Amino acid sequence: EGGTVIISSVEVPADKAGYMAVETTISDNGIGMSPEFLPKVFDAFTRERNTTIGKVAGTGLGMPIVKKLVDMMNGTLTVESTLGKGTTFTFTLQHPIADEMYYNKEIREKQEAQYQKVISGQHILLAEDNELNAEIAVALLEGMGLTVDRVEDGVKCVQRMEDVPVGTYDLILMDIQMPNMDGYKATEVIRTMPDKAKAQIPIIAMTANAFEEDKKMALDHGMNGHIAKPIDVEKMEKVLAEVLEK
Repeated sequence: EGGTVIISSVEVPADKAGYMAVETTISDNGIGMSPEFLPKVFDAFTRERNTTIGKVAGTGLGMPIVKKLVDMMNGTLTVESTLGKGTTFTFTLQHPIADEMYYNKEIREKQEAQYQKVISGQHILLAEDNELNAEIAVALLEGMGLTVDRVEDGVKCVQRMEDVPVGTYDLILMDIQMPNMDGYKATEVIRTMPDKAKAQIPIIAMTANAFEEDKKMALDHGMNGHIAKPIDVEKMEKVLAEVLEK
């Protein structure tokens, strides 16, 4: 009671081209944390003894969850604290800088028309085990003018590619987490097919894992691109066009 919390944000240098970074600091003049507890503050189910004495309710999961969220956004999170004086948390996140297309409707519409020109009429094989996700993806893809066939897992995706004539499909949209054979393994098998035309078909990962390390993993497994779930139609259209144009 009677304490204060101060929140401040400031732009700091980013280490990636096309990005800006924001450092946010949250400070209070509360009970603080002991030096012994400080290294454990991000451990699950761990609480400082003086929070119990002070009747501060909690499960010990708040800070581990915050740390996980910051990590997922490729950010940094640090903490400084003095027992009896207060605590300061500082986190830094990098954000992409909007380009001219973001603000210029005419440029954006022209670009979207170009994407449509590239992808319209293409034949796609969709590997997706979840019925609802598949239904949504098919509706979106068909709305873009694509023809879509769907298989339910990696094994069936590989089998379909082995069975169809060369050139049947222009691209594969591959979910990652599927039963029997995941998307990474299916991609690896397709890339080693004796028919080089089939082995080189463009493959795009389609997954809920949407961070830089996930995109890198998709490329490392031989994929040509990455689309995050839930699907952003404009981003999907852009990735499809860019991969098909190569």
